[in-house]
Amino acid sequence: MARDQKIRLGIVFGGRSGEHEVSLTSAVSVIDALDSEEFEITAIGINKDGTLAGAQELCRMLPSPLLERIHLSPAIEAGSSQALRVTSQTQDPHGSSRNAPEIIFPLLHGPYGEDGTIQGLLEIAGIPYIGCGVLASAVAMDKDVTKRLLLQAGIPTTPFKAVVSRDLEKDMGSIRKSAEREFGYPMFSKPANLGSSVGIYKIHCESEFEEAVRCSARFDRKILIEKGIDGRELECAILGNDDARASVVGEVIPAHEFYDYDAKYVDPDSRLVIPAHLDDTIAEEIRDLALRSFKTIDGSGLARVDFFLERSTGSVLVNEINTMPGFTPISMYTKLWGASGLSYPQLIRRLVQLGQERFRERNERQITAV
Repeated sequence: MARDQKIRLGIVFGGRSGEHEVSLTSAVSVIDALDSEEFEITAIGINKDGTLAGAQELCRMLPSPLLERIHLSPAIEAGSSQALRVTSQTQDPHGSSRNAPEIIFPLLHGPYGEDGTIQGLLEIAGIPYIGCGVLASAVAMDKDVTKRLLLQAGIPTTPFKAVVSRDLEKDMGSIRKSAEREFGYPMFSKPANLGSSVGIYKIHCESEFEEAVRCSARFDRKILIEKGIDGRELECAILGNDDARASVVGEVIPAHEFYDYDAKYVDPDSRLVIPAHLDDTIAEEIRDLALRSFKTIDGSGLARVDFFLERSTGSVLVNEINTMPGFTPISMYTKLWGASGLSYPQLIRRLVQLGQERFRERNERQITAV
């Protein structure tokens, strides 16, 4: 492919989030998988304090073998001279100027990235990007709002109650007693706005309640208390815009009591079973609920929808929606599409197409009444 036909793809990674390291892993995997004859890649890093990474910091964030294949940018820049410029220019490791990316892949997980904030910045700047828009990203990041919308749409979800941190100081005892009446033990506490199982605690008995909830509250002002579900953990990947489709269903077999951060990213004994061993009727129900959930939040591009299949009742419950799931070759999202017939490079190419498609659609809309 001739150089002027290359897709100029900017990859934003890192971020001010507890999922900073997960984002770095995703970015490295994507860069490594892309064909340098097809993509001109610009790496845009965000430090843990939320500042844009300079060239030296970017070199520390990425493995040295990848540096010769990419350009480094200390900021985000729109390619069009008519759009808002968030910065000045893009540079490679040797300092030479490059054209700004024509589309951004915001590989940011968690707050300040997956929650609609970076999407809003890119919208203002007039830069096409991959993935869900501002609304869907913000809604899916807030598990309380997500569950309320799902229930309104008639989609079953894990029983829960939301508590704001200031209420914990007022009456922890009443909150505990209310949760005990509604859910019984075990139950879970988790930050409403976080991912990768950061800040999630399983509560087995009354003596564990206060400490678990307070630990979850360190990460967010709003905490979810959920009924503990004795069920299989199943996941389904979504790809597309208005014509989205669902992948095969996969199952997580966690190495720990539940799929916490270490079980996801550290313990090698956690396993993914793809496709999951399910009755065809149940698998189709999960795929249908995944698509309905995606449409309920007005998703676009991609998402992964996580489920519980309750052992005692056979009920399927939506747990949460991830609008920017982990993106390594061994991540559930990419493996689900691999099992559905779409290779890792093909998946990225399709995501670029979907991002460009949604950008063109937005730009074709009338802005004023005259």
